[in-house]
Amino acid sequence: MDEQKAVKTLKDIVIRFSGDSGDGMQLTGTIFSDLSAMTGNTISTFPDFPAEIRAPQGTLSGVSGYQVQIGSRAVRTPGERADILVAMNPAALKVSVGYLKKDSIIIIDTDSFTANDLRKAEYITEEPFEELGLKTQQVIPAPISSIVKEGLKDFGLDAKSALRCKNMFALGLICWLCDRPLGPAEQFLDRKFGKKPALRDANIASLNHGYDFGHNTHASASIFRIETQKPIPGRYLDINGNKATAYGLIAASERAGLDLFLGSYPITPATDILHELARHKALGVKTVQAEDEIAGICTAIGASFAGDLAVTTTSGPGLALKGEATGLAVMAEIPLVIIDVQRGGPSTGLPTKSEQTDLMQALYGRNGEAPMPVVAATTPDTCFLYAYWAAKIAVEHMTPVILLTDSFIANGSSAWRIPDLKSLPTIEPNYVSKLPEGVTAENWKPFFRDQETKVRYWAVPGTPGFEHRLGGLEKNYTTSAISTDADNHALMVKTRQEKVDYIANCIPQLEVEGDQDAELLVVGWGGTYGHLYEATHKVRERGYKIAHLHFSFINPLPLNTEELLRRYKKVVVAEQNSGQFARYLRGIIPDFAPHQHNEVTGQPFVLSQLVEDFIKLIEE
Repeated sequence: MDEQKAVKTLKDIVIRFSGDSGDGMQLTGTIFSDLSAMTGNTISTFPDFPAEIRAPQGTLSGVSGYQVQIGSRAVRTPGERADILVAMNPAALKVSVGYLKKDSIIIIDTDSFTANDLRKAEYITEEPFEELGLKTQQVIPAPISSIVKEGLKDFGLDAKSALRCKNMFALGLICWLCDRPLGPAEQFLDRKFGKKPALRDANIASLNHGYDFGHNTHASASIFRIETQKPIPGRYLDINGNKATAYGLIAASERAGLDLFLGSYPITPATDILHELARHKALGVKTVQAEDEIAGICTAIGASFAGDLAVTTTSGPGLALKGEATGLAVMAEIPLVIIDVQRGGPSTGLPTKSEQTDLMQALYGRNGEAPMPVVAATTPDTCFLYAYWAAKIAVEHMTPVILLTDSFIANGSSAWRIPDLKSLPTIEPNYVSKLPEGVTAENWKPFFRDQETKVRYWAVPGTPGFEHRLGGLEKNYTTSAISTDADNHALMVKTRQEKVDYIANCIPQLEVEGDQDAELLVVGWGGTYGHLYEATHKVRERGYKIAHLHFSFINPLPLNTEELLRRYKKVVVAEQNSGQFARYLRGIIPDFAPHQHNEVTGQPFVLSQLVEDFIKLIEE
């Protein structure tokens, strides 16, 4: 590092990588995030994929972005506006202009800012910065493509392969700007391309060329150094939500003593759970890539009947297709975890964007009275915890459970401290071995249940004397035989509802974050936790009293829900839909009339807008 350069120490910084789908921005952002986590920073990431599989190169619809906030404190969002932008072409600059701070640094590949590139990105003039009104930002122009091609001419790569290394040049330059060591990045590239030495060496060379470019040309007036903090001792992993979900399911299967089975059909953005679980056959994980969504859940239902911890994964369109089979799981009262990684809808909608618009479908999207527990993860790392909880509830209460995540937390990542398996709650399947005294195989029936919890006993096929069949037709409460009796049907409907309601006694109660005497209570659920947490803290910094209440257990609600909601004069429910959770709460809590903050854009909440709206509500 040039000792004459000014070093600016920051508590946090936001960096956005942006380019064509083939420019490797996701890989670049991932490596930089890992570097930062290893350095001792907390991180929160937001991969922003284009909806098109391969849009025309250089066009607005093909821009792929990756934003990361790194800091010394507990970082819970990827940040609203970037301090540094890497724009590999004019389209990337144009798409990212709304995410820039006034004094931000913009790194561009000047080789990709030709008149033709500007035309493809729909610029009117040949002065992109002036056209976009970028007058206060500092631009670092670098002929990245030319330098990469020249620097790799002796590596035996063709021109196209050499240019694929330009993302590593950008990473090297960012590492110089942010005072990051290159060693861990080089080790990552060695692991990734170890079987292709020429490609490995070329990427490492480009990484160093980028770092040297910043060092030798004094590319910026300042070098940024981000403060670090000493983490809680333990083993940490930079993990995204889908991988954390997979690990949570594996942990649950180990804790319950059950084999894990996943029956699934690939669908964006849930497919990575299938990919991850397929890697763990050594842990007894069985995965089936089914021919469609219905086959996926039906194979899982069969595995559950056979005694496995059974899971199926999907997104909103797939959850709709699974509706009939989900009702079968409710009627048969078998344990099943259904994971819905929400995306923009309806129909095909916005496959790579994030929303919270499947809540009502999760709660009520089946024919008949078919109550099911619904759980929602809050951050990428808590996907582990709530996948574990979903499995625990399913197995202990003999019910299908829906776990809601969303594209934002499924693809985003954060630092996760690997827990001690023994510290997790126990999972105790309700086997027929727990039958009360006096009940034997001779007088047992498939729907004989615990009279307090209403949970039926699980007879795994092969248990001597407990041979039985299950199906989708209504059963007699006492004999478990098929029944069309009206009074019996009413009793069974009531019993299935009471079984779900009882789960409220077995889940953690809610805790309010913030001021106990707050003027406004902000209520959220699921993947908006980070943005609402940050927004309430910023409002508090301005001198207002505000509190935050966030839900992960949706159905049933925690026992202290009504007590906490009635404690505050003003309540606002903030969610990324048209008001589904607010509508749900109003239906359960008499005379509850909260304010609403609703956004359905396919993008995360805008932090500054949340702060303004919350302050406005307080001042009304």
